Amino acid sequence: MTMLTPVNGAVLPPEYGEIVTKPVEALSVAYLTGTKVTTQAHDYRIPILASDVTVGAVVEGAEITPSDADFDELVVTPAKFAGLTIVSRELADDSNPSATDQIGRSIARQISKSVDNALFNALASPNPAGFASLAGISTVGAPVTYTNLDPFEEAVSLSEAAGGRITSWVTGAATALEIAKLKDATGSNKALLNPDLTADGRRTILGRPIIVSPHVPADVVYGISKDDFLVVTREDTRLDVDRSAYFSSDRVGVRGTMRVAFGMPVAGAHVRITNASS
Repeated sequence: MTMLTPVNGAVLPPEYGEIVTKPVEALSVAYLTGTKVTTQAHDYRIPILASDVTVGAVVEGAEITPSDADFDELVVTPAKFAGLTIVSRELADDSNPSATDQIGRSIARQISKSVDNALFNALASPNPAGFASLAGISTVGAPVTYTNLDPFEEAVSLSEAAGGRITSWVTGAATALEIAKLKDATGSNKALLNPDLTADGRRTILGRPIIVSPHVPADVVYGISKDDFLVVTREDTRLDVDRSAYFSSDRVGVRGTMRVAFGMPVAGAHVRITNASS
């Protein structure tokens, strides 16, 4: 974190250096389901193995024929996400840690919502490309109304065939509720889904947690392979404070900026399940 404007009081003391990044990582589905990587560079380059080294049985003592591994490259450029909140001077000068926490979380909520919206929807530049526009993502068609977990079994199989491993499902609240109402047999009151014993109130599909996001389109479920989903984060996250812009109302502007983008080097490791009605 870098502070450009000197301020009196305790708006952002040094010990709150991660007042933006930590709340965003806690609130954003992208960070919950992906693997965070950081960079100081403008671009982050992900090597992709296009072809393996040739390996085979060799007679003892015989020469080993050399071969080369071919690599492609995925270049990810973190996009700038920014949030601005206006607070009273009294709150800004409050040395109580809860005051700074509130300011940080307010900005973090704005940034995390924008990050997740870009992740699950095809938005125009400068938003980074996410799953909605990912070429080569595996797809599964689900019935208009779920009756069993077969679409999810198919999704797991497709991900594994591409070398991935689905670690979480992400969908909207309505779809999550529909799936949660599935019973293990006709006339039974026992839910088909299993509870996630590591988180109260969360259920799992095939042992993988369901995460609800308002940014996932209706009737869509994403199966995400954590190892194949990189959340690229620049290290220059900033929190700037300005007491001049809102001088007449005795308020303080606090602006947070964070640069984030997504890297999916193996597109087929992720799966989009779509209802037939969509």
